[in-house]
Amino acid sequence: MAGRVRPFLTIHPHTSLPVVTTVHQKSPLKPSAAKMATGGTEGRASFSTKVIDSHLHVWASPAECMDEAGVDGALIVQPINHKFDHSLVTSILKKYPTKFAGCCLANAAEDGSGIEKLEQLVLKDGFRAVRFNPYLWPSGQKMTNEVGKALFSKAGELGVPVGFMCMKGLNLHISEIEELCKEFPSTVVLLDHLAFCKPPLNDEDSRTFSELLRLSRYPQVYVKLSALFRVSRMPFPYLDLSDLLSKLITHYGVNRIMWGSDFPFVVPECGYKGAKDALSLIAEQVPVASSELEWLMGRTVGKLFPNCWV
Repeated sequence: MAGRVRPFLTIHPHTSLPVVTTVHQKSPLKPSAAKMATGGTEGRASFSTKVIDSHLHVWASPAECMDEAGVDGALIVQPINHKFDHSLVTSILKKYPTKFAGCCLANAAEDGSGIEKLEQLVLKDGFRAVRFNPYLWPSGQKMTNEVGKALFSKAGELGVPVGFMCMKGLNLHISEIEELCKEFPSTVVLLDHLAFCKPPLNDEDSRTFSELLRLSRYPQVYVKLSALFRVSRMPFPYLDLSDLLSKLITHYGVNRIMWGSDFPFVVPECGYKGAKDALSLIAEQVPVASSELEWLMGRTVGKLFPNCWV
């Protein structure tokens, strides 16, 4: 199989700094479903606006090429394995200011030190969003405790959206999210990975997904259609998500939904390019007009983070 020479953005495993290298790469095997749906191994939807990945992580990992996938920029979410050490992501934001924006991780320490740290990360280091991980809150406490509300309020004051990672189920955190939205309506909310709602199989699943849809009544709430492999019950291209996407569009509108890959976790699932192509294939089932797909693939996140990808 013929090879190609491509520039790659990767993370140096020893210095933990991003480096651009030129790699002689064999043409990867594409999933057969993508071949059939896109009309060939090189086929992909054409977008008149930039394609922006709303959710990826970085650390020492195999090289992946954003250019190969046709992705123009990304929001880097602070990886949990680096916890509150933001030095790696900060270094990448400084080196590639027009390629990446950053989402830091909220520190809910009981002494309130995380509030000042959030302000520093935004004002000094240029982060544009913050992630609330409820499982990092002190044991037995909720995101609506005194520190949580102070962090959420500060995010609104700084103009940075708050992402929620409800990995153990939206139903466990819905009341906290609603309380914060009601009390601080100026703070924008991002629900990571469809708030971990999967296509319903039973009444409990259906109730939880209905809660996700009802959150649309708060105009500050946006949904990340990200990490499709985590929320689908089917293999690539995750077509069981088409009904969920249809309902999300009905309730939120395309201008409050954004695609994200969850790189590098997605690489062994369907590859980075496959993560991008999957949404186009899902959207075809709805169907979604090309102009609407552009909102999902970049215009929504671009509107939410103005002047990040110019």
